[in-house]
Amino acid sequence: MTRLGESVARATTLLSTDLSSDDTVKELLKETGARRYLDLTDLPAKEQAELIAARTVEVLPGVEKLAERIEERRTAGRGLHIKLGIDPTATDVHLGHAVPLIILSRFQRLGHDVTLIIGDFTAKIGDPSGRTAERPPLTDADIAHNLATYREQVRPFFDFEKVSFRQNSEWLAPYTFPELLALLAQVPASQLLQREDFRNRLAAGSGLTMTELLYPIAQGLDSVALECDVELGGSDQLLNLQMGRKLMELRGQRPQLVVTMPLIEGTDGTGAKMSKSKGNYVGLSAPADDVFGKIMSVPDRLMEPYLKAWTEWTDAEIALVLNRVADRSLHPMDLKKILAGEVVTALYGLDAAMAARAGFVAQFSKKSFADVESLPLVDVAEHGASTVAAVLTTVLKFTPSASAARRLAKQNALRLVVEGEDGQSTVVLAEADSVRPLSEVLTEKLSGTEGTAYLKAGRKLAQIAGR
Repeated sequence: MTRLGESVARATTLLSTDLSSDDTVKELLKETGARRYLDLTDLPAKEQAELIAARTVEVLPGVEKLAERIEERRTAGRGLHIKLGIDPTATDVHLGHAVPLIILSRFQRLGHDVTLIIGDFTAKIGDPSGRTAERPPLTDADIAHNLATYREQVRPFFDFEKVSFRQNSEWLAPYTFPELLALLAQVPASQLLQREDFRNRLAAGSGLTMTELLYPIAQGLDSVALECDVELGGSDQLLNLQMGRKLMELRGQRPQLVVTMPLIEGTDGTGAKMSKSKGNYVGLSAPADDVFGKIMSVPDRLMEPYLKAWTEWTDAEIALVLNRVADRSLHPMDLKKILAGEVVTALYGLDAAMAARAGFVAQFSKKSFADVESLPLVDVAEHGASTVAAVLTTVLKFTPSASAARRLAKQNALRLVVEGEDGQSTVVLAEADSVRPLSEVLTEKLSGTEGTAYLKAGRKLAQIAGR
């Protein structure tokens, strides 16, 4: 049995037991957390390819081709050469940014060589993938500052000491205009304009600069310069990655394989990609308690993609716990606590994860909402004319849209709770209630009730005053 197989056997036993127990969870987190450093070089080529493919959106031209190249390189006494390009465009790093590094870490532990391309040249152009407008260019000082911050925050998920770093200005800055023209003569403009984001911008009458059109060419030249076996990128990067294959072919090189990774949905459950601008992210530099609590607030349906993105669990282990949730032998909250513990363990260690777990339980197992400190306040005099969805946005900072509020209601996660002398009473709000004025909903739903009222959206809570 392989080292990974032995770990899975031990973890499977734990996953089949009482996962509400602190002792069991601590032992499980210790076992699965150790996999982040587990030597995986004993896995056969086919299993290596399948392990990578299980956490990706697509492997081109196919998983079997990846296995063949792994075996070929192994026979030659070396690993694959893997490439990931990083444009250091911001200082704020969140869990979504960690996803490609987690997959790269697996490649490292499988015995392959990794090169990180620091896009000091392409960052000055700006990758237009998924954008509705041109991105402002960066200065050299911006790039250096952002890169230092990025490395420090992502370090818990990736061993930066075992990679090669290259800056693409090495080969792109000396590129001459005649060389560029000769290359562009072999690339159809229609191929560059296939990008959906380009077509949408042009249809909307927005600008599209020549530098943006040339960005895929610049990224493809990175692959030519390094003659990589595999390039990683987000699923929105597919056309850029395929350009690398085309340019390698034009230069008589063996085309790289392409591995695309999922874009991680944000914590608010709206379907939007995780980003700081939407406030639906988990920052890698946030305190352990904040990381734990933010993950505990996400919708239950995100457990599967989050387990796949941020843990070292196998598909079989994930299927096991999801089946237990389905047959009600495992409460979704207990699974969420384990996921939160996995992430905090990676960032801050096992002891910090267990302390955050204990702190969360102590805070949210209180019998009375009145015991919870520093709750946001919804003043009916101020917010009564606003819709419930608008209140969620302005007071709870939970959701950016009415549609997100409606989705919460569909999940029975939007509620009014009243605490009085006889305890709590709860009213589940319907989808239609989410877009009605708060005062109208309160009058209809809580008429004749006495006590302190609260608005509850998922795990978020606000006290209602002045009703």
